[in-house]
Amino acid sequence: MKKLRTYYTQFRHNSNQAMERKWILPLALGSIVSLFLLFLTTLTSFDGSPFLFFYHPSAVLGGSSPFVESQLKPIPVSTLPPPPRFAYLISGSAGDGLMLRRTLLALYHPLNQYVVHLDREASSEERLDLQKFVKDHQVFNKFGNVRMIVKANLVTYRGPTMVANTLHAAAILLKEGGDWDWFINLSASDYPLVTQDDLLHTFSYLPRDLNFIDHTSNIGWKEFHRAKPIIVDPGLYSLKKADVFWVTQRRSVPTAFKLFTGSAWMALSRSFIDYCIWGWDNLPRTVLMYYANFLSSPEGYFHTVICNAQEFRNTTVNSDLHFISWDNPPKQHPHYLRLNDMQRMINSNAPFARKFPRDDPAALDKIDSDLLSRGPDMFTPGGWCVGSGKNGSDPCSVIGNTTVIKPGPGATRLETLISSLLSDNNFRPRQCK
Repeated sequence: MKKLRTYYTQFRHNSNQAMERKWILPLALGSIVSLFLLFLTTLTSFDGSPFLFFYHPSAVLGGSSPFVESQLKPIPVSTLPPPPRFAYLISGSAGDGLMLRRTLLALYHPLNQYVVHLDREASSEERLDLQKFVKDHQVFNKFGNVRMIVKANLVTYRGPTMVANTLHAAAILLKEGGDWDWFINLSASDYPLVTQDDLLHTFSYLPRDLNFIDHTSNIGWKEFHRAKPIIVDPGLYSLKKADVFWVTQRRSVPTAFKLFTGSAWMALSRSFIDYCIWGWDNLPRTVLMYYANFLSSPEGYFHTVICNAQEFRNTTVNSDLHFISWDNPPKQHPHYLRLNDMQRMINSNAPFARKFPRDDPAALDKIDSDLLSRGPDMFTPGGWCVGSGKNGSDPCSVIGNTTVIKPGPGATRLETLISSLLSDNNFRPRQCK
């Protein structure tokens, strides 16, 4: 973690300089008072006794010294940064209940916050099964950090209702999720390639204002096929799901702001999410209204907001932190990941991968056994798990100190990726261009 420690040390040094300046005045005043008291102790009365008759050196800390400062021991200052906290949205649709549950267990850590959502296309029975699983789980109840959106949203694929659902979950996490540092949106067909201890350890060395979002202003063919057409998402006004439809009129490319596009999957800082929800200037709302009629708006809304907001445009890291297997040029959907993609997933050093099929769990089983050390229907073990794990038992059934982080090989892979993304060749040159 040498490179990441350097990033953290520089960040912490800059923060501490301002703090250290606050102590200059009190320190100077304290020194003057100490010198004055020292001067008074040298004075004596006319009969040779100390002028300060109420003071006697033996009364101070056993008489070893008249000054308290000499008895104080310096308090060691830890150079280890505190672990961050992640806030996850895991969403799914009809038939995704079991995969969503598996992804949640693989991602779970007591320090994090989670919102799960099955959209209205899922059956009532499927949503009730997930609700019961969350409600009755002993560990979830103990830490109270998993929430389900019970009143399901209608989400249209490629429509702005996906953006609305993401903002809904983010608002819940801001209101009820306590302290967290990054918001990560995933689907039920996503899966982690590193443990949460790996992720928490690596991100603990990063400034909390970084936003991991794949983006570009080179929209290419999307200008004609997505920016200029006007679509309507029935999910905005209907109780029944239907596909988006096009109107005959077309529109020009915006001039009030610059369009950006990229991946729909991202890890966004709390400060940026706060800006998107509260919008202390009108940009997030203006861009949201525009993207209400934009095809595949999840691949453009957050990207356009962050790169047009002066406060945040220099905080972007151009990556979605995913391994995704695309055609070249990319088609509408990525390839499903199978067992023979395993080595490419590992070599990518990415913390997440998608898209995994429901009907072929072989790749997920391999990830569980080889990368996460996770048993069936169990949590991914971490420093907070202190059970023996003997005879196939879940080591996380016995809970220890939740702030103990035990990174593994995944942290080394992830450090390689983050160091590359933050290098001089990749970080600034690839921001909002």
